Amino acid sequence: MSTFVLVHGSCHGGWCWKKLSPILRKSQHEVYALTLTGLGERSHLVSRDVSLNTHIQDVTQVFEYEDLSGVILVGHSYGGLVISGVAEEMANRIKRLVYLDGYIAEDGKSAFDLIPGLKEIYEKRAINEHEKEWLVSSYTPQEFGVTDPADIAWMKPRLSPMPWHTHDQPSRITNLEAKKIFKSYITCTEFGDFMINKAKSEHMDHHELRMGHDVMITAPNELAVLLQNISTQ
Repeated sequence: MSTFVLVHGSCHGGWCWKKLSPILRKSQHEVYALTLTGLGERSHLVSRDVSLNTHIQDVTQVFEYEDLSGVILVGHSYGGLVISGVAEEMANRIKRLVYLDGYIAEDGKSAFDLIPGLKEIYEKRAINEHEKEWLVSSYTPQEFGVTDPADIAWMKPRLSPMPWHTHDQPSRITNLEAKKIFKSYITCTEFGDFMINKAKSEHMDHHELRMGHDVMITAPNELAVLLQNISTQ
């Protein structure tokens, strides 16, 4: 039995793991599918001050208040930056980091620094309303790789705009103990291909599950099997 903490990516919320979590729990795993500040059911808390550090603290607070240890910490997409930051503070409580088609943090670099052209995309998608310029419109379910009409209908009202400072705040990656944590990378799309050289440089074991960026929605059973296999390594 493992303890999984699932960290969603941009514009999502804990809701995106709804198909995956019951499968893991059925196998007697403990699962925490949290929602980051300003997104999902916590979208009423969004503000211009929400940043990458806010989201890192969201996760570390769950570790503290739930007294978690030996955690398999999974970060999807942008959530990869979050779990990297959590590892800086909670290295002794983490068994393995799993990057699910995720960003791999580098010291002193923001998401905009890591992904060429991303800042320009966010500038184009910024909400052009009075006092809302710090919010970025969500991608569509189809842009996240979801094609099933029922899934698209379910996702549309749940996707949230993304606070700008989650992507322009540099990561701080300096903890030598965090570097010793076992790490895995799961490639789901071309984005994962873009990150794979970085994953190899950090000696991550590599897996492929090419079934869409939002693979927790498009292929939850296959993802559950893969995560359980990784957790036993």
